[in-house]
Amino acid sequence: MENAAIADVFDELAELLEFRGENPFRIRAYRSGAAAIRDLDEPVAAIVEDPTRKLADLSGIGKTIAEKTATLIQTGGLPQLEELRQAVPPIVIQMARIPGLGAKKAIKLRAALEIESLDDLKRACQEERVRKVKGFGPKSEETILDGMAIAQQAAERIYWSTGDELATIIGNHMQSCAGIEKWSWAGSYRRGRETIGDLDLLVVAQDRNAAMDHFEAFPQRSQTIARGDTKISIRVAKAFQVDMRLVEANEFGAALQYFTGSQAHNVHVRRIAKEHGLKVNEYGVFKSADDTRVAGETEENVYKSIGMPWITPELREDRNEFTWAEQGELPELIETSDIVGDLHMHTNATDGTATLHEMADAAIARGLKYIAITDHSQRVSMAFGLDPKRLREQWNAIDAIRDEYEGRLVILKGIECDILEKGGMDLPDDCLAEADWVLASVHYGQKQPRDQITERILGAIENPHVDCIAHPTGRLINRRPPYDVDIDAVMTAAKANGTLMELNANPARLDLNDVHLATAKRHGIPIVISTDAHSTDGLDVMRYGIKQARRGGLTKADVANTRPWDEMKTLMR
Repeated sequence: MENAAIADVFDELAELLEFRGENPFRIRAYRSGAAAIRDLDEPVAAIVEDPTRKLADLSGIGKTIAEKTATLIQTGGLPQLEELRQAVPPIVIQMARIPGLGAKKAIKLRAALEIESLDDLKRACQEERVRKVKGFGPKSEETILDGMAIAQQAAERIYWSTGDELATIIGNHMQSCAGIEKWSWAGSYRRGRETIGDLDLLVVAQDRNAAMDHFEAFPQRSQTIARGDTKISIRVAKAFQVDMRLVEANEFGAALQYFTGSQAHNVHVRRIAKEHGLKVNEYGVFKSADDTRVAGETEENVYKSIGMPWITPELREDRNEFTWAEQGELPELIETSDIVGDLHMHTNATDGTATLHEMADAAIARGLKYIAITDHSQRVSMAFGLDPKRLREQWNAIDAIRDEYEGRLVILKGIECDILEKGGMDLPDDCLAEADWVLASVHYGQKQPRDQITERILGAIENPHVDCIAHPTGRLINRRPPYDVDIDAVMTAAKANGTLMELNANPARLDLNDVHLATAKRHGIPIVISTDAHSTDGLDVMRYGIKQARRGGLTKADVANTRPWDEMKTLMR
């Protein structure tokens, strides 16, 4: 089983136990174990099968999680999970998430109306059958229908890029509130998670009511969920939740550290603090003996109080950050300004919207020194992919304009060549041999068995003309799962063959993900961060790829296209 599948089992186990009101510490242990397994940069099965290693020794994974993981790997299932699934049907959990319904009412409605899906519940409300159940009425039906729409939309995490646009708009709105002294975003948005479920804003204000009034006056607010003395929550665009917390100036750093998370990172912080005779919470750092305040005004002082340097938010997932910090080896993470080339983009020769000249000029405007034009190969017929004849015509066109861009931009003759369903490349070797840069990618046959897809990609890696594997797992976030590929085998082969791996910066892809990037870093495989731009504006998504790279712990040295083209060529076969 893949790490993600094992982690999903423990997450489901935790959710079912929570629904039944089981021990919260036990539930937390399962969630911590799930997070730890999901974040491993090597297959958990390899650790379980290695007699010299113990899974239980890893942070976040105890003896129980290790034993159940071994059972999962050996049998493919957990008897405890099957029992819980029988006791708590998924539809009951789905219904209980609807605002205004809850667990007890969900169970009652399901039994009374024989509801097996949310569509059944919707029909029951529309047909006015819910009001006939004792304890419910016409208002209940209205509340449930409204709540279903909210729950459905709220359950859909949005891209970090979409959250960033919203955070920018809200930030600009809050800037005009004169009473605010200091503010910052927190939560998963600040950590750069590829998707986010809500936004968390921390504020220090002279007049808290004025700050809340200003927040509530945000033009896109659709509903105020709750408003108290120190916190206000609103919905934006019908469902997305934004929380604003007001804190004292001397608490701001501690609150920022606490609400940025992750939970696993914060647990580790508290454990270190305890070893120093301190306790850390959202209000500050205090001596355990007499509650004397030690720090809290800034994040830097919070970390310094427990003997740690400040840790950049993207690394706060309790993976390697504490080991690096203790050893004085926190990486200097890559910045957008480090990128000097973009090696994946399309023109109107296939499915792009801009000409060759327009893409080149847009790249210069963004400070790039080299680009590769990588239109699709012939297999991608829906994009009018290039056959050898048309591809060579495009390369001749590139040759014809190179002098025009001399000293300003190097334009490389490239291709995004499909890896065929039966294996092998979409274009003949003699054609690929003429290219300056060859990307290999999978667009078809994504539901093939694991061994077949893995073999296809390994074949491309071993092809002497392929320079880089594009969007290696094929996922589309929230829309399409990654195909079933042995990513560790792919990484091993890439290292052995000198093939580079792409981090596709398109916010719908961000492929490789952060854990896979850490795996590539461990293998010593240079990463190419590319935009996969299909328009001139598409070149601007590079910063989303940089955010993802930072979460993977990548530095400038780990990324190939931070180098001038002459140096970059030395990394290629």
